[in-house]
Amino acid sequence: MSFFRSLQQLRIHNHKGVAVLIDPDKMKEESRIKAIAELIQHAEVSAVFIGGSLMVSDHFQQCVKWAKKHIKAPLVIFPGSPDQISEQADALLLLSLISGRNPELLIGNHVQAAPRLVKSQLEIISTGYMLIDCGKSTTASYISQTYPIPYNKPEIAAVTAIAGEMIGMKCMYLDGGSGAEIPVSPAMIQAVRQAVATPVIVGGGIRHEDQAREAFMAGADLVVVGTAIEENPEMLFALSNASLSLR
Repeated sequence: MSFFRSLQQLRIHNHKGVAVLIDPDKMKEESRIKAIAELIQHAEVSAVFIGGSLMVSDHFQQCVKWAKKHIKAPLVIFPGSPDQISEQADALLLLSLISGRNPELLIGNHVQAAPRLVKSQLEIISTGYMLIDCGKSTTASYISQTYPIPYNKPEIAAVTAIAGEMIGMKCMYLDGGSGAEIPVSPAMIQAVRQAVATPVIVGGGIRHEDQAREAFMAGADLVVVGTAIEENPEMLFALSNASLSLR
């Protein structure tokens, strides 16, 4: 089953999923990837996302290679630049930063990547990407040179998602960013869920089972966790249990 089809199935059946985000800059040893793989093997994980906004080393390709070797879950590229493409992954979220007005992140980077993507075997998933202000300036916001959607303005996120769906985005991604102090609010998730029919992905700031559960109950189909797993790998089981308990 394609990754997008699996997202659709979550949406259709009102099931919930968890994805683990791997930042290549923080995974310099194969042993760390292997350790995560062992956790994933015993937890209910829908996918593993790989990528990051700030790549300070040329480690992306090696990281994907290690992940492909050890992880059985679908590998989905979460690209921070046109260079983050690998044939060893299964799918790629073609992110358009619809919350901002940086033309490079709306279409410019896509043009650069298009020749490689069209020749690849990757499943390409057009994704409306929205940065949300979750209490802390993030790398994604700084690198993109855009302002995030204010935390207490769910209506802005909703109409932005509607516009994204109208121009053909297949799913919506609400992201508080790496290291966010708080998660995207349930009110904002609910507003987007009610506004569009596409799958809704939510990431950033989720560190506890209760926070994941709130996101799911508000309408998130897939919750993405990165920092929480880096700090406490066993947390993956609690987050996975939260997704299963709502089926």
